[in-house]
Amino acid sequence: MARILHVYRTYFPDTQGGLEETIRQICRGTTSLGVENRICCLSRSPDPQILLREEAEVHRFPLAFEVASCGFSISVFSGFRSLAAWADVVHYHFPWPFADLLHLLVSPAKPAIITYHSDVIRQKALLFLYRPLMRYFLRQADCIVATSRNYLVTSNILNQFRDKVEIIPIGLDRDSYPQLSDDRLAEVRDRMGVGFFLFVGVLRYYKGLHILLDAVRDTDLKVVIVGSGPVEQELKQRAAKMGLQNVCFLGHVSDEDKIALIKLAKAIVFPSYLRSEAFGVALLEGAMYGKPLISTEIGTGTSYVNRHGKTGFVVPPADAVKLREAMQRLDRDADAVERMGRAACERYELLFTGKLMGERYTRLYEGLIDRSAS
Repeated sequence: MARILHVYRTYFPDTQGGLEETIRQICRGTTSLGVENRICCLSRSPDPQILLREEAEVHRFPLAFEVASCGFSISVFSGFRSLAAWADVVHYHFPWPFADLLHLLVSPAKPAIITYHSDVIRQKALLFLYRPLMRYFLRQADCIVATSRNYLVTSNILNQFRDKVEIIPIGLDRDSYPQLSDDRLAEVRDRMGVGFFLFVGVLRYYKGLHILLDAVRDTDLKVVIVGSGPVEQELKQRAAKMGLQNVCFLGHVSDEDKIALIKLAKAIVFPSYLRSEAFGVALLEGAMYGKPLISTEIGTGTSYVNRHGKTGFVVPPADAVKLREAMQRLDRDADAVERMGRAACERYELLFTGKLMGERYTRLYEGLIDRSAS
């Protein structure tokens, strides 16, 4: 049985986001194939220190402080050393610059995988200082996983390590999501109605939600925004100032309510306009439930999930007019909604299941273990 240690700055239940969901899905997909997973992360309230979750043991260490969203911890060093000694493979999830430092100072004598989720985009000044450590870390990895060929082709950093990059798209296991009762669906329908455009995600600067607000101004397009995050209050103030009565902010909702909202929505709208959005798990969730998708062309995995004119529409980034036009086209064309939603679900079944992702990672783990043993 392969033993895998996942390393990332945060995990459920402390935070909820696409990257945390990706780690959960990797663990689920590989556990069913005989892999044992543990997760090493930081937490503001690590009590209990070890959480026994269905997908993995989660080992949490106290977060000491943060700089530009990068968490630091002193106590994690000894814990990481012990966990790395247990593991056959250490699987880092990038970017988390502190993990680069952990790897450098602890130097675990185990094969290392880095799943490269995103370039470092916003912290340009800090990137200048971080770049030497980042390049050393990436050079040390036995394998780097990109989540789409789109991202590999358009990432200057990844292209420097192209000879050891493998492509493993993110996948979701539908059975890992709660089964929704008819009563719960009816309850959410009574509260929210049907036929709205749905955004799901952490409310961050690169998500482009300010562009979405501009797009639906002076229209009757109804938008429901699910999630919380750093720009939540700013967005609510902006919507209030614009007098938008057709936008509803729900904050964080339960998994059951999220599924109900996806099922009741007309389409998933995903206006992220910067490369920090590397894939878009919410797009996959929409496709999994047969919803058409609206996203932007930012040279990342979002345009691998969403095929323009087939599974939905891909519009230019930061273009409120084109975003509005795409939403209006779906709003008045029920046949397109049905056709594109069906195509999105078929594409999910072909390329993005949790089973397929689990098989690919398991083969990668086993190959690295065999290579290190020889």
